Amino acid sequence: MCGMGRPEKPLDPAAGPVAQFAAALRELRNAAGRPTYRELARRSGLSATALTVAARGDQLPTLKVALAFVQACGGDRSEWERRWHAADTATACEKGNTENGPGGGGAPYLGLAAYDEHDADRFYGRKEPVADIVGQLSEHCVVAVVGPSGSGKSSLLRAGVIPAVHRDGLPGVLGPLTVVRLTPGAAPLTALASALASTTACPPPRPGKHQTRLSVWARQGNAAPEGGLLVVDQFEEVFTLCTDPDERAAFIGELLAAREPGSQVRVVLGLRADFFGHCAGHRELAAALQAATVLVAPMTAAELREVIVKPAAREQVMVEPALVATIVAEATGEPGMLPLVSHALLE
Repeated sequence: MCGMGRPEKPLDPAAGPVAQFAAALRELRNAAGRPTYRELARRSGLSATALTVAARGDQLPTLKVALAFVQACGGDRSEWERRWHAADTATACEKGNTENGPGGGGAPYLGLAAYDEHDADRFYGRKEPVADIVGQLSEHCVVAVVGPSGSGKSSLLRAGVIPAVHRDGLPGVLGPLTVVRLTPGAAPLTALASALASTTACPPPRPGKHQTRLSVWARQGNAAPEGGLLVVDQFEEVFTLCTDPDERAAFIGELLAAREPGSQVRVVLGLRADFFGHCAGHRELAAALQAATVLVAPMTAAELREVIVKPAAREQVMVEPALVATIVAEATGEPGMLPLVSHALLE
């Protein structure tokens, strides 16, 4: 029976952060008069088994279990929450070193620069939004990725979504996919034509027809040689840099050609949140985005720790747990912090 005299396995705090944390929990319990685990369960509302496992040292308990253990023993929740995060960070460092092996000797972080396709192997912390975007592209022809400035939209598209699509394809779309990237700039139609001219998968329009390469590609349906993904980064430039409303409307119309029945072309737009309302002035675009928009939320504490720890571990670099805890505490829930975090770590 838990806590009824059965001796606990000895722990060596020097064995690592998990053993060290478990040993500290045992010390806290001893200082509280060594209540049985059944008594701790009564005080905390958790099972005696969960509390026993927390102090066993096999794995780091969840924060919820750890704090319940601490509270049942009369410990300081704030202090122990900090200790848990430090242990979690140190554990992630150990795991990262084991999983990633020797790195390439480069800098773990990119500073203020956006991640690109070739950085996919060191792009961490965004598995969930990447999966959300790919899922939306599997069901919708036009998808918007919306977030505040500095939320990592460009990196998410370039180092997250594009490699995922290259690797796994898109359900319902002919593969292998041709991926075309562009930023609209002041002349979005020219930028689009230039980007599409670089791929043979996108056929030219027939002479005399008022069509463009993208609309022809989309209207081919299953007869297309292969599917395509058009990634329009910084879509807000159609409002900030393009001063010709007719060209803006024509460009948006081109993108919406991807919604043709049977189209094998998908379009994903990276858009700053403060320009989302501008899209309402274009009825068809508004309808498309209403059906499929992914909001890029600030990173969770766990995602931020992954962003900090795993690139460093990949390069065999150890980030001090106290520094990780400080950065995570200051950046969690704050929009637009990612470039600043990366820049601070690079420095």
